[in-house]
Amino acid sequence: MWNRLRYWFDATMDRGVSALMAWLAIASLALITVVTVLVVLLTEEDTEANGGWAGVAWMSLLRTLDPGTMGGDTGGPVFLALMLGVTVGGIFIVSALIGVVTTGLDARIQRLRKGRSRIVERGHTILLGWSEQVFTVVAELVEANQSERRSCVVILADRDKVDMEDQIRLRVPNTGHTRIICRSGNPLKRQDLELVSPDTAKSIMVLPPVGDDRDTNVIKTLLLLNNRAWTDSRPHVVAAVQDSDNLAVARLAAGDTALVIDADDFAVRLVVQSHRQTGLSTVCDELLSFFGNEIYIRREPALVGTTYGEALDRYELGGPIGIHRRDGRTQVNPPMDTVIGEEDSLIVIAEDDLLIKLTGEAPVVHASAVVSTPARASAPDRTLMVGWNSRAPKIIRLLDQLVRPGSVIDVASPVRPDDALATARENLTVGHKTCEPTGRRSLESLDLGSYQHIIVLSDESIDPDLADDRTLVTLLHLRDIEVGLGDPYSIVTEMNDDSNREVAQVTKADDFIVSTKLICLLLTQLAENGALYEVLADLFDPAGSEIYLKPACDYLRTDTEANFATVVEAARRRGETAIGYRIAAHGDQAPRYGVHLNPSRGVPLTLGTEDHVIVLAED
Repeated sequence: MWNRLRYWFDATMDRGVSALMAWLAIASLALITVVTVLVVLLTEEDTEANGGWAGVAWMSLLRTLDPGTMGGDTGGPVFLALMLGVTVGGIFIVSALIGVVTTGLDARIQRLRKGRSRIVERGHTILLGWSEQVFTVVAELVEANQSERRSCVVILADRDKVDMEDQIRLRVPNTGHTRIICRSGNPLKRQDLELVSPDTAKSIMVLPPVGDDRDTNVIKTLLLLNNRAWTDSRPHVVAAVQDSDNLAVARLAAGDTALVIDADDFAVRLVVQSHRQTGLSTVCDELLSFFGNEIYIRREPALVGTTYGEALDRYELGGPIGIHRRDGRTQVNPPMDTVIGEEDSLIVIAEDDLLIKLTGEAPVVHASAVVSTPARASAPDRTLMVGWNSRAPKIIRLLDQLVRPGSVIDVASPVRPDDALATARENLTVGHKTCEPTGRRSLESLDLGSYQHIIVLSDESIDPDLADDRTLVTLLHLRDIEVGLGDPYSIVTEMNDDSNREVAQVTKADDFIVSTKLICLLLTQLAENGALYEVLADLFDPAGSEIYLKPACDYLRTDTEANFATVVEAARRRGETAIGYRIAAHGDQAPRYGVHLNPSRGVPLTLGTEDHVIVLAED
C-alpha cells in the first residue's frame, strides 16, 4: 500500500506546476487546520480573546503567508508556540510556492522562445523553409505592405526561433507596419504546419531549403499542403523547383490551385536574354521587386473602345504594356490597333497602384526628333561561354532559337563537353577551347577580341561562396584584358549571392545574374498577386514580346532634345512599347545602373549614341 501511495504521489507531481501548487495549497490548509484545532483545544482563553475558532483560523492563515505578522502576538506560552509553528511552516510553504511559480514561468518563457505555440492570425503570408533568400523575401513583403495598416509574415523553419528573429532584425532592421513572427518546426510535418495557422493565411510560399534534396523537400511540402483538409478557403500557394525534370512532379503534387515555377528555366532565360541586352538584369530586378516600378492589372472604363496604341498616350502616371482579356488571356505588347473591350483590363507599369492616373490631354511629341528609318537587321553573333554547369546545355539550346544563322558559341572550360558538341544545331555552331577560367594566360589565349559577348557561368561543383570568389577573379581578368583591347565585348555572369554583386561591381561587368534572388522576387510577386503569372510568363517567353534594350539612335535623333513621349511615339510606329531608357554613362552607378523605367513623359530628354531605349518587342 505504501508503494502504491508513493507511486500515486509521484505521478501527480509529474503533472507540472498546477499539481505542485495544488499540493502546496493542501499542505497550507492542513497546517492551518491542525494549528487551529490545537489552539481551540489547548488555549481556551486565548481562543476567546482572538475571536473564537474562526479568528484563530484567520490568524493562522495570515501568519502562514506573512511571517512578520507574528511580531505583535500576545498570549500564553502554548498559544505563542503554536503561532510560531504555523509561521515556520508557512515560511517553507511560501518559499516552495515562489520556487514553483518561478520554475513554471521560466518553463513557459522557454517554450515561447522555442517557437512552439500556435499563432492566431488572419490574412498573413507564410514562408515555409529557411535559406539565405528569406531576407530578400521579407524585405519585399515589408515594402509591398507599406500601405497596409497591419500585416503579418510568419516563418516556419526547422531552426531556433530566437536565432531566426535575431538574423531578421540584423538583415531587415526596418519592418514598418509588418510584424515578423517565427516558429520552429519542420514544414514537412503536419503537426508543425498547424503552428502557423494555414487555414486563415492569405498566401503560402515554399522556399527551397539548402542541400542536395531541395526539390524533394519542396515536392513533399506541396503534397502535404495539397492533401490537407482545409476548413476555410485554400490560400494561394507558390513554390519553385531547381531542376526542370522535377517540374511535372511538383505541379502534380501541388494540385491545380498552386503555382510552381521552374527556377532553372527562368535562370536560363535571364542569362540568354541578358547576354545580348546590356542592363536587362537591372530592368528585370526592378519589375520583379516591390522597390521602384511594378506591374499592375487594372480596369480603365474610360479607355473602353480605344485602341492599345491610343492608350499609350492617355496616362499621366504609369505606362501600359499589354491587355488582360476577360477570358484570362494575356497580351503583352499587342498590335497597336487592338481594341480594348468592356471586360478587359490594362497591364500597367507604375511605382504604386495609387499613382496610376489618366491624363486629360496627350503630351507634346517632338515629331522632328523621331527617326523614321527602318530597324537594322541583326547580324550573326560570336559568343564565348567561360565555364560549364548544368544550365549550359539549356543556354545553348535556347540561344540557338534566338540568334541569326551562322552564329557561333565557343565553350572555354577545362573539360570538353562532348555531348553538346555532338548535337546538331539549326542556327548555332558550338566549339570548345580548353581553358582554366581563373588563369590569366589561359584567358588571353582565347582571342577574346573576336567575340561580341562573353558569358561567365558559376561553378556548381564547389561551395557557392567559393564559386563566387572564383567568378570574381575571372571577371577581373576579363575586364582588364578588355581595357587593353578597347572594349570589344560585353560580359554577363552568374552570381550565387547578391551581396557579392556590390563587390563584383569593380569589374564593371555589364550584367550580374543573381538567379536565386530574382526567383525569390518572382515568387513574392506571385504570392501577392497570382494573376501576374500569365503576364510574367508571357514577358519572359521567347515566343512572344520580350524586353529589349535597343540603340537610342534607332528612335530619336541623338543629342537632340525631346521627351519620353516622343520615344513612346517612335516605338509605337515600329509596333513596340517603350517603357524606359538606359544612360550608358551611368551604367556602373548603383542601384539603377543607368536604367530609368516609366519616366515622366513631358520632362526634356536627350539621348546619346551609346544610350538605349527599353522596349517590348517581338524581335
